[in-house]
Amino acid sequence: MNVIVSACLLGIRCRYNGGSKFNRDVIDFLKRKGFTPIPVCPEQLGGRPTPRKKCEIADGDGFGVLKGKSKVYTEDGEDITKDFIKGAEETLKIARLVDAKLAIMKSLSPSCGTGEIYDGTFSGKIIEGWGVTAALLKMNGIDVVSEKDIAKLDDPR
Repeated sequence: MNVIVSACLLGIRCRYNGGSKFNRDVIDFLKRKGFTPIPVCPEQLGGRPTPRKKCEIADGDGFGVLKGKSKVYTEDGEDITKDFIKGAEETLKIARLVDAKLAIMKSLSPSCGTGEIYDGTFSGKIIEGWGVTAALLKMNGIDVVSEKDIAKLDDPR
């Protein structure tokens, strides 16, 4: 089975600061299950450079962005909402192309966050919510989990 995976979790240096968030548990899970990882970085797919300025969703989450009610801003106030929507759409195209039914996404990310994201104030406060790409994948029937949820996928209880 093909699985969409945030590229940073696979060790690809695509995060806003030019680093990665390599996660051995994700790699081991994919190998154990015999799944094929399909790495994506929605922010790069949306045209954002690496490295890039930090960004957060203001006044809501990814679902709000997709409904036109929330915006994505850089830490210096630039509205980059359109880039995030484009990245989400491109990621969905890839997921459909490879017939992915599961996505493992980076927690807290304004693109990939699954259930928790930063609140849009750049203060480090975490709120309930979804990143733009995670929301779009979820809306289109793809199961979306974070790297923190891998153990739950392995444990059938």
